[in-house]
Amino acid sequence: MNLKIQTSLSLVLSLFLVFGCTSTDVDSIVNDSNLVEEDSTFIPTDWTDATHSKSADPNFDVVFEENTVKRLDFVVTPSRWQSMLDNMTELYGTFGVGNQRPGGGFSDEDPIFVPAEVFFEDKEWYKVGIRFKGNSSLMTTWQNGNLKLSFKLDFDEYEDDYPQIDNQRFYGFKKLSLKNNYDDQSFVREKVAGDLFRKAGLAGSHTAFYTLYVDYGDGPVYFGLYTLVEEVDDTVIDTQFSDDGGNLYKPDGDAASFALGSYDETELIKKTNEDDLDWNDVQNLYTILHDDRRISDAEAWRSDLEEIFDVPVFLKYLAVNTLIQNWDTYGRMTHNYLIYNNPENDKLTWIPWDNNEALQDGKQSGALALDFSDLNTSEWPLIGYLYADDTYKEQYDMYLKEVNDGVFNANTMHVIYNNYATLLTPYATVENPGYTFLNSSSDFLNGIEELKSHVESRNTAAENYLK
Repeated sequence: MNLKIQTSLSLVLSLFLVFGCTSTDVDSIVNDSNLVEEDSTFIPTDWTDATHSKSADPNFDVVFEENTVKRLDFVVTPSRWQSMLDNMTELYGTFGVGNQRPGGGFSDEDPIFVPAEVFFEDKEWYKVGIRFKGNSSLMTTWQNGNLKLSFKLDFDEYEDDYPQIDNQRFYGFKKLSLKNNYDDQSFVREKVAGDLFRKAGLAGSHTAFYTLYVDYGDGPVYFGLYTLVEEVDDTVIDTQFSDDGGNLYKPDGDAASFALGSYDETELIKKTNEDDLDWNDVQNLYTILHDDRRISDAEAWRSDLEEIFDVPVFLKYLAVNTLIQNWDTYGRMTHNYLIYNNPENDKLTWIPWDNNEALQDGKQSGALALDFSDLNTSEWPLIGYLYADDTYKEQYDMYLKEVNDGVFNANTMHVIYNNYATLLTPYATVENPGYTFLNSSSDFLNGIEELKSHVESRNTAAENYLK
């Protein structure tokens, strides 16, 4: 075990050895004011400007290095870990005992944060806020008795309690998501889909592969192979736009459909400028989208729409998303995208998010057809109205051909999939029971092969559509 991790646990272990404490006794002592005081008087000896300071620019080469698998370690006290589990029991019922929530839905509450030590490449980050994250994936994983849960990290969540970590960053990143590759035996859907969006010229999160070990009192436990994902409201809008001061929305609920009459500010969740009670920018999109001139004067309607909405970005996103197949987002589900009001042009810009269910036909009636013949336009007007417009359909078709001939060509994708099979096999195939979604080690390679067949079938489908 890393020497620093051993040091972080020495206090708790000494309580067992010297005083003969039980785990219950330790939980009590952890909450004792003397221990809290000692907990708060640490010295962040590993702190440097480049690794821990807010003054450092995000270091993508270190945190999101390509073609490698890096390791993260979490060390959390037994009592804090137990509080996380207890909170999950309150939200989703007893671990491993199926769905116990009234109505069968997931919780409206986020799981709680607790402070933990994070170790990476022989350096420590102090009192980092960690919590479990997810919606249906979190609920299902917990209720199936699987501890391979996704995490959210906030490196200065506890700066008010621990002034030593004021504005703590992880190589320039304040927040990160560590996703568990739920329902993905290939482990690569989140990364591949995210990379495809960015290669097509869209704003989106960087991703990288990490193994995760969690020590909650008995030494490091291998939680498995994860995908680290850049947070949009942290560094995506900061580094991929010239100005990060615009409104960023993460719609969730009926309003996320943009259907007529669905506008609801409580479901258009602001991730920036939260104290500014002004939703005029996104409300204008609803108004213009449903303006009758869409039928009576299409040219004027397009002109007004393009004044406030970056239509080419949305059409390019739509071409990529529909070609690769991604059912768990707009068009089938009222979540898993963000909209940013880009101050550079004062236009709302579409940003994809949460791609672990991409690259497959999927569930909930499956991914949309390339010609949207299976789309209910009144329920999903941003797709239906734009595709029904001949000018916008022509642009969509053009983007679809570009992506199909370029970044999502089978020859290109087979090389990528084969490289990932070689890179990830040593980590994916050794996941442990209770911390994996695989039934056997062969599931991983079978998952890769399915993706190779998938891209071939999608290339053929696009070619047939474009004829």
